[in-house]
Amino acid sequence: MRRYGPAVLLLLTGAAILRISLFSELYLRYVQAGLRPYLVVSGFLLVLLAVAAALVGRPEQEPHAEQGRHTEHGEQAGRDQQREHGEHDESGDDCHAHDQHGGHPSPRVAWLLTLPALALLLFPPPALGSYSAEREAAQRAAQGVGAFPALPSQNPLELTLAEFGSRAIYDSGRSLAGRTVRLTGFVTRDGDGTWYVTRLLVACCAADATTSKVEIRGADAPPVDAWVTVTGTWHPKGELGTDGAWPPVLDAASVRRITQPANPYEKR
Repeated sequence: MRRYGPAVLLLLTGAAILRISLFSELYLRYVQAGLRPYLVVSGFLLVLLAVAAALVGRPEQEPHAEQGRHTEHGEQAGRDQQREHGEHDESGDDCHAHDQHGGHPSPRVAWLLTLPALALLLFPPPALGSYSAEREAAQRAAQGVGAFPALPSQNPLELTLAEFGSRAIYDSGRSLAGRTVRLTGFVTRDGDGTWYVTRLLVACCAADATTSKVEIRGADAPPVDAWVTVTGTWHPKGELGTDGAWPPVLDAASVRRITQPANPYEKR
């Protein structure tokens, strides 16, 4: 069974990648949508390599095993002949014992390498949530205060948290003033009870995620990590372009619980 170990590991890894990228949208928890074709191709290649490894490894063992049986039979006959003549070669017996145990078999602990592949196949890790957001210090791109393009006329206005935050902190034209906006994200909280609607921004994959969040006032906080859509109006605070303006604030008119979207991240 040991000779099929590499094939099994390749097969499990390929199946796990295909499960999250071809047969579901779970891959969006980890990477951007544009990387899906590469994941699918990688999954198929790993499966094909697993099949090839199994097929190539199988016929090589059969003649070897047959040759081993003939060799063992010859050695046994030689030892019988030595016993008849009263001879005993201790070193020869040691060599035979080494051969009989198969040389240097791969350690059984190597099968533990299948555990990560099985975990991804059976229990895909969740998307990043409030813990990752809390670890992100309030690091924001160095933007200068200036005028932003005009907003669409629709009401309420759907905005990403990143766009809302940029306009709230840096827009000298105050394009958010008097506008009803709708934001979607998951809930995070401070120790003093202040709560935020939060979203993680990624450029490529979850490893490079940064945080965007908006403080919510005028509504009770849902449970941490719950996904919500909040509708309300911008509440100006602090001087534009300073730490006093961050995080931006939204006066909530309504808070609605929703299920986590297929793609939980915003593109940075």
